[in-house]
Amino acid sequence: MLTETRVQDLLRPFELELTSSQIGQVLTYLELLLRWNQKINLTAIRTPEECLTRHFGESLYLARWVNLQGKLLDIGSGAGFPGLALKIAFPDVAATLLEPVAKKRAFLKEVARACQIGSVDVRRERLEDFLRGDPRHSFDVVTVRAVGQLAELVPAAAHCLKLGGRLCLWLSHEQGRQLTETQSTIRWAPPIAIPLTRQREIHVGTLATS
Repeated sequence: MLTETRVQDLLRPFELELTSSQIGQVLTYLELLLRWNQKINLTAIRTPEECLTRHFGESLYLARWVNLQGKLLDIGSGAGFPGLALKIAFPDVAATLLEPVAKKRAFLKEVARACQIGSVDVRRERLEDFLRGDPRHSFDVVTVRAVGQLAELVPAAAHCLKLGGRLCLWLSHEQGRQLTETQSTIRWAPPIAIPLTRQREIHVGTLATS
């Protein structure tokens, strides 16, 4: 398993300001991810070093650009990236994680317990079911990583946001180009290039107030 010093070295390109306690949470999370990944398919990435940079580094890189507050909705959480990982950087944010696969929900709950991450609600619904069952326009931030069908996703995610709320998408460069084709009330800032890759970027949009 990686040491705290090694974690700091691997995450240095992302310019993160993590405390020793937060790095400890990262290491606990990473250990669980690698262990559970031997039994259920959480990630195709197998080495701890690449898991750290690709999953934790890329998820937490948002913290360099956006200060998250209030209520966060993570759509299709999977192994918890970016939504649960961002709770390490923003412990006061209340996170709702949507994950329809039972084994992955069990993993998310175990990570939250082991890392002592509070204010995490793991839900079984898909986005369309969540929208039917819950009030809309209630979240300050919606995060999504590694999904397709942006033309359908972006308007649906916008329904979950308060006015002025942010939609944060982790996309390939080609997917980012598709955002200009989506008709929605989201106003997009210039893409954030993710370190250590030329293909992936973060897109942050704001739900227009008018």
